[in-house]
Amino acid sequence: MKRVFAILLCVAMVLSLAACGSQSAAPAKDASAAASSGNKVVKIGVFEPASGDNGAGGKQETLGIQYAHSVQPTVDINGETYNVELVTADNESSTDKAPSAASSLVSAGVSVVLGSYGSGVSIAASDVFANAGIPAIGVTCTNPQVTEGNTHYFRICFLDPFQGTVLANVAMDQFKAKTAYVLTKLGDDYSVGLGKYFQETFEKLGGKVVSETFPDGNSDFNSYLTNAVNAKADVIFAPVSTEAAALIIDQVNSKGLNVPLLAGDTWDSNVILNAAKGKNVKVVVDTFYQEGGSPDFDKGIKEWINSDPTNLANNGGDDTVAAVSAMGYDAYFTALEALKGAGSTDPKAVNEALWKVDYTGVAGHIVFDSTNGDAKRDTAYVKVANTQTGAWDFLAEQKVQ
Repeated sequence: MKRVFAILLCVAMVLSLAACGSQSAAPAKDASAAASSGNKVVKIGVFEPASGDNGAGGKQETLGIQYAHSVQPTVDINGETYNVELVTADNESSTDKAPSAASSLVSAGVSVVLGSYGSGVSIAASDVFANAGIPAIGVTCTNPQVTEGNTHYFRICFLDPFQGTVLANVAMDQFKAKTAYVLTKLGDDYSVGLGKYFQETFEKLGGKVVSETFPDGNSDFNSYLTNAVNAKADVIFAPVSTEAAALIIDQVNSKGLNVPLLAGDTWDSNVILNAAKGKNVKVVVDTFYQEGGSPDFDKGIKEWINSDPTNLANNGGDDTVAAVSAMGYDAYFTALEALKGAGSTDPKAVNEALWKVDYTGVAGHIVFDSTNGDAKRDTAYVKVANTQTGAWDFLAEQKVQ
């Protein structure tokens, strides 16, 4: 009996191990699709924040990529059809966590990377991609340092020197501002950089700037707002995360300040619209895309967002089309163009092909300059938050030569 029991126990253990092995080897969704279709798989990395200060924006940028993937989940490379698999990595909006998130994409064997929302994390991860020989396409990371001095990081958005110039002109032209208060986050490459470019242009135009920085984790902006009032600021320029922006909007309203709030692309979010709705504030932003610019895209992504509760939640609870979603959509198709041009999934070949990409997306024409791999962009859309309807109202299309 003991011998029979031992044999049965061994059989049970073998079956148990087999079951565990089957579970751990379960194919991913895209791999299953590839197996059923007979197609090969090419992997595209999605390097975006799903948490932290920039989590809301990162989710909306990722939605654009995911929607593009739903529209075209395959790509023809050198005469063969490949299924595209998206591999995501949450950089947590943290420059400390960004390298490890980037390393996970390298380990997954991606051919090209998209992202990130947030210049600081893009800069922090750059060397990881460079050392692995994998090209990256910045979607809305606007700081010049993302692409400076390297040949592997590209981007499809405009840059902060351009954006800062646009917003300084808006302050002068729309609000006749003579004094601007600039508030940025200490240690944030995007925030400090854009604040600097705004200040340089505003002062060249004859204005006066009073600037301050706040530390990470700060949630009380009342003393800074008091300083803005004491400086007799005509506008407050605060290129900060949506999380900090919502607090600033609340505190401006609570103090009853009648000073316009200006910001860059990060404030183009329904997080800001919700924070401003019903309040006595004026919020003006510049951005990459104005809803209505591509009716077919708007209609399609709205239907797709509303079709899935997770998509709706990741878009902030409604179907407002964020500019970063349009840019994520364009970045995905830019990657497909590079894969087709390379005729290979080899990252080195994709990197070379990116320099020659010529693609017209929903947010504009994408051609990279031969110096840094930056898209040649000369247009920004300026809009104001409608505090009654909770939507953006178009203010101006601005070009800077």
